[in-house]
Amino acid sequence: MNTLNSEAFTLFGQHIKWADMIGNLFGLAALALGWRRSIWTWPVQFLAGLILFGAFFGHLTGSAGKQAVVMLVALYGWWQWQRGKGQGEDGHIAVRFATWRERGAMAAAAAAGTVAVALLFTAYPKLSWDPWPDAYIFVGTVVAMYAQARGMVEFWFAWLLVDLVGVPLNFANGYAFSGFVYVIYGALVLWGLRDWWLRSRAAAQPTLEGAPA
Repeated sequence: MNTLNSEAFTLFGQHIKWADMIGNLFGLAALALGWRRSIWTWPVQFLAGLILFGAFFGHLTGSAGKQAVVMLVALYGWWQWQRGKGQGEDGHIAVRFATWRERGAMAAAAAAGTVAVALLFTAYPKLSWDPWPDAYIFVGTVVAMYAQARGMVEFWFAWLLVDLVGVPLNFANGYAFSGFVYVIYGALVLWGLRDWWLRSRAAAQPTLEGAPA
C-alpha cells in the first residue's frame, strides 16, 4: 500500500496523498448517490473505506480502525436498502422523517459515543491527532450513515453538523484540500436535504379518492 501513501500532487502548499484524494472523491460520489437514493452509494462507501483502511493499516491504527467501522456500517446500509428497495413510488427506497424517539436515541448515542471515543483517543494519543474533534467527526459520520441506512431525512442534518466542525478544523490545521472537499460536501448535503425533505412530505400526503396519484 506504499503507492496509496505516496504523494499525488501539491495544492495550496499541501502534499496530497493518493489515498486522501481517492478516498475523498469516493466519499463525494457516495454522497451524490445517496442523494439519488441509489443503492450503489453503499458499495462506493465500502470501497472508500477499504482504500483508506489499506493506506492506514500498520502505521495509523486509529484511522484504520475508524475505516473498519465505516465499512461495517456500509454493509448494514446495503442490507437495509436491499430490504427496502421498491418501497418508494419510483422503485427506490422510501424516505421519511425520524420519530422523536428515534431522534432522541440518535442524539444520545452521538453524545455518549463522542465522549467514549474521545476518552479512548486521549488515553491512547497515537490513535488520533486531535481527540475531541476527531471523535465528534467520526461518531457523527457513523450516526449519519445509520440514519441514511434507515432512510431518515435526519441523515442530512447529521452531515451538516459534521461539516460545521470538519470545515474549520481542516483549514485551521492546514489541510486546505480536505477543507474544500468538506465545503463541497456541504453543498451536496443542502441539495440532498431539499430533495429528501420534499419526497418525505409528498409521501406523507394522503391521496384523495378519485384524484390522480
